[in-house]
Amino acid sequence: MTVIENYNAFDGIHWETGSTHNFFKARGFVNPHTGQPYSEPFLLGVSGGIVFGYFSFAYEGWDPILALLSRNTFDPMDKMLSRLGVVQNIKQSTKAENGLKNLRNMLDDGTPAVAWIDIFNTSYVGSSDHDGIPGMSPVVVYGWADRQVHIADRATQGFVISEEEFVAAWGKVKKFKHRVATYEAPDESKLASAVTAGIWDTINLFTEKPPKGSKNSFGFAAYQHWIKLLTKPKTRLSWEKEFPRGVKLYAGLRDMFTRTSTFGQIQGGADRRPYAAFLRESADMLNKPALNQVADQFLRSADEWEKLTALGLADDVPLLAEARMLLAKKRDTLRAGGQNTGETITDLNRRLAEIRTACEADFPLNQDEVESLRAVLAAQVQVIHDVELEAVTALKDAIG
Repeated sequence: MTVIENYNAFDGIHWETGSTHNFFKARGFVNPHTGQPYSEPFLLGVSGGIVFGYFSFAYEGWDPILALLSRNTFDPMDKMLSRLGVVQNIKQSTKAENGLKNLRNMLDDGTPAVAWIDIFNTSYVGSSDHDGIPGMSPVVVYGWADRQVHIADRATQGFVISEEEFVAAWGKVKKFKHRVATYEAPDESKLASAVTAGIWDTINLFTEKPPKGSKNSFGFAAYQHWIKLLTKPKTRLSWEKEFPRGVKLYAGLRDMFTRTSTFGQIQGGADRRPYAAFLRESADMLNKPALNQVADQFLRSADEWEKLTALGLADDVPLLAEARMLLAKKRDTLRAGGQNTGETITDLNRRLAEIRTACEADFPLNQDEVESLRAVLAAQVQVIHDVELEAVTALKDAIG
């Protein structure tokens, strides 16, 4: 049993692209165009890049859920690895002891392993917001010794959990049960085609019918659909019906912030900033300097996304502003890592639960103010739509 000596790959932020970046960096795989490890923005772009997706869900006994998608969700990891020509060495077993044997063999060879675990319910994320619902996602395991497992997962330092906790998190869902993988280096001859394919994914997800689901749920059509739900209260699934004044509206405003500022991210902007960084790398790689101007446009979009979330959990409504601050602090606490991460996040969740209860008892905006807020949000969504329409049009022209 081994802990890989001098392991230092902790830059990864999002599960799919972050774990892959960390693994590539640990193995010393270098992008020949930059002379640096393959960046996470580069991997984001290759995986299909960014999008806008809108979904809401209502289940009896639960707060309504607002799910805003900011990046490609159609098989992003498989697309990323296959486009880069990466050979995946995958081992999986129904029995934990066999899975641990596979993991030990990888580590004993000096190679970290990618493992899929329930990241929603691990001790280092503290009390869970998901009530036991598993969130199976890839992390990098770089050590296993003395019945403890060393994990790189979104933080700038490693987490150490017990073997028992790891095995429980590793075996939650049959599809990923006891799965471990290592990767071979990307095929350098495929980099340009991988970048081009990823850019076209972004263009198509904004402008064409998606591979699955309703067109109104993705891209520019989804922005117009969201505006309608905010401004037409009699519409099916409108915010007046799904997120009315009170705790349900609080849930929607909270989710609007977390889905674009904390969920696999370290800042606001709905993944537009890393995508801009990808376009700058691509401009050099493809010799298409116009992509630099498109990157600037997506940076402007990121700013407009941050304005939207600030309008929802506004500074002039102290209870909502506190919620935004606490949610950001949860994100930053996990990113910093350390021994007391789980305890600190649990304390933050306790105060957030109190805010939710306060919103249920006496929401801090009256009905007229709620209607005004929805109109302001709709206007800002239109701004984002217009900025991104210009950006995607320019992207299509630039890639030609």
